Amino acid sequence: MAELVLGPVLRHVDSTSATVWVETDAACEVTVAGGRARTFQAGEQHFALVVVEGLAPGASTPYDVRLDGRVVWPEPGSPLPAPRIRTGPVERIVFGSCRAAKGGDGNDRLGPDALDALAERLKDRPEEEWPDALLLLGDQVYADEPTPRVARWLAERRPEPAGEVVSFREYAELYHESWADPEIRWLMSVLPTSMIFDDHDVRDDWNTSRVWRAEMADKPWWRQRIRAALASYWVYQHIGNLGPAELARDELFGRVRAAEGDVRPLLEEFAEEADREVDGRKSTRWSYRRDFGRVRLLVVDTRSGRILDGPQRLMVGDEEFDWIERNAQGDVDHLLIGSSLPWLMPHALSHFQSVDERLADRPGVVGRIAERVRQVGDLEHWPAFRASFERLARLLHRVGNGPDAPATICVLSGDVHHSYAARAAFPEPTRSSVLQLVCSPVHNAPPRPFHVVFRLSWSKPLAWLLRRWADRVGVPPDPVSWRRISGPHFGNSVAELEISGRTARFRLATATADGLHPTADLVL
Repeated sequence: MAELVLGPVLRHVDSTSATVWVETDAACEVTVAGGRARTFQAGEQHFALVVVEGLAPGASTPYDVRLDGRVVWPEPGSPLPAPRIRTGPVERIVFGSCRAAKGGDGNDRLGPDALDALAERLKDRPEEEWPDALLLLGDQVYADEPTPRVARWLAERRPEPAGEVVSFREYAELYHESWADPEIRWLMSVLPTSMIFDDHDVRDDWNTSRVWRAEMADKPWWRQRIRAALASYWVYQHIGNLGPAELARDELFGRVRAAEGDVRPLLEEFAEEADREVDGRKSTRWSYRRDFGRVRLLVVDTRSGRILDGPQRLMVGDEEFDWIERNAQGDVDHLLIGSSLPWLMPHALSHFQSVDERLADRPGVVGRIAERVRQVGDLEHWPAFRASFERLARLLHRVGNGPDAPATICVLSGDVHHSYAARAAFPEPTRSSVLQLVCSPVHNAPPRPFHVVFRLSWSKPLAWLLRRWADRVGVPPDPVSWRRISGPHFGNSVAELEISGRTARFRLATATADGLHPTADLVL
């Protein structure tokens, strides 16, 4: 008799349909709100993504999860509200990134989990006060920093490679640890959740540079690790980002659904191909689009889609950037660009990353030192891929000045372990307000000295000095200027974008031992 291992996770929701993801411990038929799906097997585990159709627009539909007709969720006597699918307008989007697991040893050294605090707040409130969507912008799991519990579990499985997560089952354990928390499990069962990876979902510094890829390729366990990482990402995160029509067109999803027996080899072959760069392109596009009425969300893959072997380092290959440009056009009130990595950074850090990219391309000792600084200092954000930084600036300026210019264009990001808001300004002003909104971390704790570094990186004198250095090494003038309008804020936080017509509001809340507390509140 099959049992529920993880989930339900409510994923794609529109006005009449939804998808719900589950993991089970055996093959079975999964039923959710009238939708049915057979599980597929990947290694030791079984999964289903159930498509629910025929929902009433603007409604709230409670649901349960049944395995072979037997109700397994919600659990009997649960104090949490019943899971439900809401098909009303999306007016409040919660986002953030960098959520490390608690570890289960009762000693949470990272401070209160902001997503856990959000769940605690919402569970006692009427659903009319719940957010309408959740966007997780990278580092859902920390594959390179296993908790003590997972480290012990890995050591019991095998002695080598010590401390490295290398198999599909081992990546799955990271998701089990992170998503099985009761409050988080409930939250993800009621808020439609979109996701994208960042480096820690695979390994720290993933795809930093061509040199990094070559160094990793020399490690005997890397091939197995990247195959398992991307295969597990496809199962746990990616397929839920797609709507029913996209799933119906997705060749791999069709093959997985139709397969008999274990599909893990199929997924890992796909993963290896997705990681490979051929003729300046990648075979797989992890970026995706979501439309929430008159709000468009484009979530951009800033990790796997990097082009590192060509004449220019590119954050996103030309073919994928063409897709982004096409989908950024449209008659919408607000355009949201979800990027795990910030586009507009503290000025000093931005200039330094562009300088380092220039120096790393030089031959000899200077290039080798700059490459090492790039890896040690995590200098791998948009300014460190200068051609892509400038192309994104041109795109946002073009959209913001077009005949259908949205009221706001917001780049939503995380990664940098502090939160802030910045407003962009172009030499030719845009009709749209263009902003960078950053929320990081949800649950992590950078060393205290980082706070000093981040504060200094907003310093105008330091930024001026680094801009002069950038001029000397040939970095072009910035195509956009920006000013900080909130932050830097530290601590475990979640952000909310509240939308009403052509007005948008950014709120940031920080978790303490007694719950979430307001940190910033800005009309955009």
